[in-house]
Amino acid sequence: MVFGLLNIHKPSGPTSHDIVAGVRRGTGERRVGHAGTLDPLAEGVLVLALGQATRLVEYLSVSTKCYRAEIKLGLSTDTYDLQGQITARQDLPSNLSAEQIEAALACFRGEIEQVPPVYSAIKVKGKTAYSRARSGETVTLAPRRVVIHELTLLAFASPRIDVFVRCSAGTYIRSLAHDLGELLSCGATLAHLVRTASGAFKLEDATAWDMLRASFETGTWHDHLLPASAALQDWPHVTVDEQAIERLQHGMSIDAPDGSAGIAGAYSAQGQLIAILESTESDRAWHPRKVFLDSSKR
Repeated sequence: MVFGLLNIHKPSGPTSHDIVAGVRRGTGERRVGHAGTLDPLAEGVLVLALGQATRLVEYLSVSTKCYRAEIKLGLSTDTYDLQGQITARQDLPSNLSAEQIEAALACFRGEIEQVPPVYSAIKVKGKTAYSRARSGETVTLAPRRVVIHELTLLAFASPRIDVFVRCSAGTYIRSLAHDLGELLSCGATLAHLVRTASGAFKLEDATAWDMLRASFETGTWHDHLLPASAALQDWPHVTVDEQAIERLQHGMSIDAPDGSAGIAGAYSAQGQLIAILESTESDRAWHPRKVFLDSSKR
């Protein structure tokens, strides 16, 4: 039974759904979920959860993301990236400098309101915004609160700029590119995007998609499988004995030390993930929030 994660280096071209479908075919595991969509244009870290680990996707999806983005100034598209239809071309200010771009980027740091691209997978009355837009409907999306923790200008070679972004989940780098172009009064669109990290999962540790597909053919894909506990590596750890494991797997709470509060992962003495626990300072107990059945036998 599969119970783990894959850190895949998604190439530019296929959709996140294409990668998920390929992993289902290659592994024979039907329960596969991803922790944050990447557009077809984008490449980089795509974390997939397999088997019971799909129950961890909600925690993986909210992790901080890091990107390297290439933005083209002077061009606007309907999708806010180079795969869309061009809606406007504008001349860049003749004296546009790196200092001016730095000043503009400063406006996007911190907590901001961002309107997602109309061509996105956000649901509008049960239907994706992009499907409504492609059918000719006028789509209006409400702004969302996102946090740009870090936004650094890496290079400026007119008409292109390269930036590094560290942001909260739910941030659209396409919208960031578009909004930057509006602020600079010349328009802009996303030319290329690389997700370099998703939470604790880094691009340098990711498995190339072609390598993973080859491992499906040779039956060695398990070599790339990470333990489900990797999803919770920054969380508090609680080691539980066999008696506590039995209680948790029957939905019963276990004792917690004074002052324990919040969310933690419960692990067997062998380091296997047993459950996700929750506690408050007042009740002195860890309550099972999610239990991974038979984890003690894995």
